[in-house]
Amino acid sequence: MENINSFDPAERGKALAEAAANESFPAPGENLNMHCHSFFSYNPDSMSPSAIALEARRRGLIAAGLCDFDVLDGLDEFLAAGRTLSLKTTVNIETRTYVKELADVDVNSPGEPGVAYMMGAGFTRVPAPGTPERVTLDGYRQGARKRNEALVERINAALPDIAINYERDVLPRTPSGNATERHIISAYVAAAEKRFGSGAPLVEFWSKVFGCSIEDATPVVSAPLKLEDMARAKLAKRGGIGYTQPSSDAFPPLKDFLSWVAACDAIPMLAWLDGTSPGESDADKLIEIAMANGATALNIIPDRNWNIADPEIKAVKTAKLAELVEAADKRLMPINIGTELNKSGQPFNDDLDAPALRPFKRTFTKGAMIMVGHTLLAEFADFPYRGEKANAEFTDLGEMNDFFEAVGAAVVPSAELAEKLSASGPDKAFAILADIAGGNAK
Repeated sequence: MENINSFDPAERGKALAEAAANESFPAPGENLNMHCHSFFSYNPDSMSPSAIALEARRRGLIAAGLCDFDVLDGLDEFLAAGRTLSLKTTVNIETRTYVKELADVDVNSPGEPGVAYMMGAGFTRVPAPGTPERVTLDGYRQGARKRNEALVERINAALPDIAINYERDVLPRTPSGNATERHIISAYVAAAEKRFGSGAPLVEFWSKVFGCSIEDATPVVSAPLKLEDMARAKLAKRGGIGYTQPSSDAFPPLKDFLSWVAACDAIPMLAWLDGTSPGESDADKLIEIAMANGATALNIIPDRNWNIADPEIKAVKTAKLAELVEAADKRLMPINIGTELNKSGQPFNDDLDAPALRPFKRTFTKGAMIMVGHTLLAEFADFPYRGEKANAEFTDLGEMNDFFEAVGAAVVPSAELAEKLSASGPDKAFAILADIAGGNAK
């Protein structure tokens, strides 16, 4: 079998086609993951978009969403994989923004007041070259690279013994040149081993970097995942030797980013960490700020709020999760959930029947189906969620949500259906999708 995680897209395509032709997949169950990072940003297992779609289908997920940082490089591959595997899919993007209304407090980027991760959901195409939307998208990639190169320069100056070259040592770890902080740290870990070997000199080097005894450093250095996490904390995170506090102009203003998402016929989305920071502590206030800037949906990583060993911390964060879901539900704001898949140890998907999540199962499932329904309607019927046509068709937001959910739930993706919808034109494609969903359009 060809390598489905190869950097060669042809190899990935062959591997996916072979799996689709030769494997038997379970019937879709009730779980999902609508927030999966691939190797186009960072995935600890270097999973491609095709590999994520295949694993989701093998696990019987009802839907999956790709979500990479600053790029849409995996968009076409992931949507095509969904059609090959009859898997409901959507494609998202994530980046950091600056929220002027919360300039003095941490939001969801710890230690960085005013800086907040945000998302766009349900992209169906990469903006065409030369368009304003493409210029903006390219700017996100270029901005990330500029920040990365500056980080490498600072770390190199502080640790010349393991200095790396961004082009030579970092970019080859990615398939399309979109490196992340985790790729950089991985390159430094490799450079240290190359310079000092794998014995006592390596432990001594890292003990000095970590500011701890050789005895304390030894178990960390011998555990690759712990080593990369500790190295990231000491090299790149707040207080680390390569860290600098970002200025207000280091990231796009929240309103500008969400406006760009809407201009791409995607869904502007608030991303939420766990509710414990000053900026997230008041769920209603946070959502109102996000909505005032154009957000129409919300993303949650539920595992952060309940899969916690300490019972007191778990109780606090589970309560915060409930507060947020209630705040979104009363505003009829769809919720997108997932586990990220950008750090080792994260589950491939949430278990929606886990006691902490079961009360929200209906809300989370509805949100996922709205995302899938939007993807289908935006791509083939020129009918994005909360877009001009949808707003004209549905004056009631609840009815709009129900319709997009119905389309997402009823339509089974396939190459044949995609070809039929593409050939039909937007109006007829809308009628076909509405008919499959049970004719629930107004």
